[in-house]
Amino acid sequence: MNKDPNIPPLYYPLWFFLKGLSLLPLPVLYVLADFLYFVVYYLIGYRKKVVLQNLRSAFPEKSEREIQRIAKNFYRQFADVVVEILRLHSMRPEEMRRRITFTNQQLLDDLVKQGTPVITMGSHAANWEWILPAGAVQFSFPTNGIYKSLNNPFFEAYMLHTRSQLGTRLIEMKETSRDFVRNRKVPRVVAMLSDQTPMKNEIQYWTTFLHQDTPFYVGAEKLSNMFGYPVLYLDVQRTSRGHYTLTFETITDGTLAKPAAEDQYPITELFAKKLESTIRRSPADYLWTHKRWKHKRPEGESLGV
Repeated sequence: MNKDPNIPPLYYPLWFFLKGLSLLPLPVLYVLADFLYFVVYYLIGYRKKVVLQNLRSAFPEKSEREIQRIAKNFYRQFADVVVEILRLHSMRPEEMRRRITFTNQQLLDDLVKQGTPVITMGSHAANWEWILPAGAVQFSFPTNGIYKSLNNPFFEAYMLHTRSQLGTRLIEMKETSRDFVRNRKVPRVVAMLSDQTPMKNEIQYWTTFLHQDTPFYVGAEKLSNMFGYPVLYLDVQRTSRGHYTLTFETITDGTLAKPAAEDQYPITELFAKKLESTIRRSPADYLWTHKRWKHKRPEGESLGV
């Protein structure tokens, strides 16, 4: 508890309760996940309308029966991810190594050996919370991650501890530029979840994604252009319950020429295409509970190609 002095005493029982759950082995926690799935899907129907609408819009070619099947499988996977996050709070390095396999780590290693940071663009596919800790126990260089702070003081402290307890250093989103300037020559990997929805007044780029006009953050691309850093796409695939493979794919080696027009973002566009391929391969493993398409493209606003 001394690592998180900002937790109000009111939250101490919840902290120790979650800590106790995290000490249970995953096979036991998956029993809890099965119960959680039943409650969330059948009894509560948590955001079921949002999930179904997202799936129908993203896959207009699929029948209603297929959409319902994907939705049910999504909620099963979502429940698994919840208990896997709980387990992460107390997970040891050797267990993480058993459960996460990097298929082509050499690609990342070779880029970091060149002496500069490497940016990875990831998404909310499969189990996104295990990616950074897996890198921290596997890589011989620092593993950093960009995150957005939570409003609730308890969950902010809890998630910071959970995400960093295996050695990851976290960078608050608003400190990203300053951190890159300060550590611009430090060999490391910096992970960014790049599929989140920007605030309406922060949207700079629209593209067609899963049949819909979709805005994307362009921060990774701007950082790559500013510093000449390589950018890799991180493809995550669930191979079995509690086991994942991570594969790096090159987006740019840091020498990608800047586009002629200010509204062109080729790195972001390529990320969107790779992400769509990942989602189409395993649609139930993506996070469908968010209102990803809540913003509408203004009339006359150009789309990426």
